Amino acid sequence: MALHGALATIRAQTAGMNLFGPTFAYLDEIFQPGSPAALRLQGIAAGDTHRVELADGCFALEQVYPAKVRADAFFESHRKYIDVQVVVAGAEAMELADISRLTVRQPYHADRDVIVYTDCPDASVLRVQAGEAAVFFPPDGHMPGLRTGVTATLVRKTVIKVPVPA
Repeated sequence: MALHGALATIRAQTAGMNLFGPTFAYLDEIFQPGSPAALRLQGIAAGDTHRVELADGCFALEQVYPAKVRADAFFESHRKYIDVQVVVAGAEAMELADISRLTVRQPYHADRDVIVYTDCPDASVLRVQAGEAAVFFPPDGHMPGLRTGVTATLVRKTVIKVPVPA
């Protein structure tokens, strides 16, 4: 099941899981003021996404966007990758439900590694603030990028894609 909390907590919960090594090496740089990674994310325009290749088959999608209303979002899950979604600036809500409780709206798309689901009105809601993360494994249907209030706030975020162990 998903993990949620401060980066130090997520790091402790995944200690000994070597597959997350590149994730934390990258995040150490993202949160280092003035580092090339921090400056790169700071320079991304709203609405843009930048892909960064990491070690061991991992990659990061650096994103900047205004958080959206729930009606404009959808539940998704992945088979090949674990999502480590980290808010660097701003805040957003993310909804979570086990995929066994969801109904497939769009079947698995291998090239995009995504399954899209219909709505789940009784999903759990996470509030993720700057310096916090949510880790979603293949059974975790998730709907990220949601507003935490009435007004849309700008979110600077990175989503690290970690290959699921064979």
